[in-house]
Amino acid sequence: MDVVLPDGPGSPRLVQVLQFAASRRGTMRRMRDRYGSAFTVQSLNLGRMVMLSDPQEVRELLQAAPELADTPDANLGSVLGPGSMFAIAGEEHRRQRKLLTPPFHGRRLRAYEGIIEVETRRETASWPMNKPFPVMPSTMRITLNVILRAVFGADGDELDELRVLLPKAVRLGSVLAVLPVLRLELGGQGPGARFARHRRRYDEIVDVLIARAKADPRLAEREDVLAMLVQSRYDDGSAMSRDQIADQLLTLLAAGHETTATTLAWAVERLRRHPEVLARLNDAGDELFDATVTEVQRVRPVIEMTSRQVRAESLRIGRWTFPRGTVVTAGIALVHDDATLFPEPERFDPDRFLRARADGWIPFGGGVRRCLGAAFASLEMRVVLRTILRDFVLEPTTAAPERSHNRGIAVAPARGGLAVVRRR
Repeated sequence: MDVVLPDGPGSPRLVQVLQFAASRRGTMRRMRDRYGSAFTVQSLNLGRMVMLSDPQEVRELLQAAPELADTPDANLGSVLGPGSMFAIAGEEHRRQRKLLTPPFHGRRLRAYEGIIEVETRRETASWPMNKPFPVMPSTMRITLNVILRAVFGADGDELDELRVLLPKAVRLGSVLAVLPVLRLELGGQGPGARFARHRRRYDEIVDVLIARAKADPRLAEREDVLAMLVQSRYDDGSAMSRDQIADQLLTLLAAGHETTATTLAWAVERLRRHPEVLARLNDAGDELFDATVTEVQRVRPVIEMTSRQVRAESLRIGRWTFPRGTVVTAGIALVHDDATLFPEPERFDPDRFLRARADGWIPFGGGVRRCLGAAFASLEMRVVLRTILRDFVLEPTTAAPERSHNRGIAVAPARGGLAVVRRR
């Protein structure tokens, strides 16, 4: 087997890690400009890593069969639990994905629209008028409340506690996922110990909610995710275990919360700097709202890369041959910057997604690992944004764009998506 890896910097690993920490997207662009559409770098938690940005090679990687390349050993599953969708692979991944897909598609998906609007209006009722404030704390609360209600179906003391517990756990877990050395519990002290305490309390709460669901005489009439998972069965007739349900619910709560909230904050940041788009949205239908959210995700992807680890003896992708164990990463932000796919890529232009298909648009990843909540997230972002612009005038600004802030895995606007609003 002839191993063919792309070139890359020869600087020490620590130097490369610090460069990515200081400016992930800027460093990716500089590497691409120097070494071409593929390069080899040293990462913090994945070790030596090959990054691809050629659209065809990225497509081949994401569409590779799981037995050839699948999620890396070091991933969010190490934080979210061994039953998480991020941790399982192969046939087990296929079986559980089949059970988790129905709540986020079709009729059940449309049933969430009213919940999203109610939670948006509840949160925005206390917004200050005519003075700057960051919208991201609000979008975090909106998306958290929405996913809690979608997953568990109703309010209660347990959900009130989860509203406090989950943001702390997700924020800490995002850091631990990229800095695994911090997971050491150190005699009950430190970030790892704090996360372990959060997880224990989460498990206690979920145990109560699972037991309550199983005892509910109207369980079959419920449409929340927990009710569906308790009733779901694999092809062989077996049920999901308690641990599988707990890990998958945590995955849904974490993945369906922060990334959506962050994209909404970026949407506010972008729209305030593009008043012509903002004005058109005031009387727009769903098509323009969807195109706007799609363009926000292109120019400001919250997740800037997604990785696979070679499981076969070797894997040929385009010009390259990767040996077993190689971590190969699709540079989402770099593909979204590709002028052959998106002319004038620096320009914020939702109309590009009214005119053409979204080829090369991969904020949700791709292949068997594509985010199963993508349709839910897209619906939520459209409804939240539509509700805000229906109830408020969002004031444009000539201020410089907000810088990107690295929150561990997600990338957020550094000032939280500053807004100035007044009621209509």
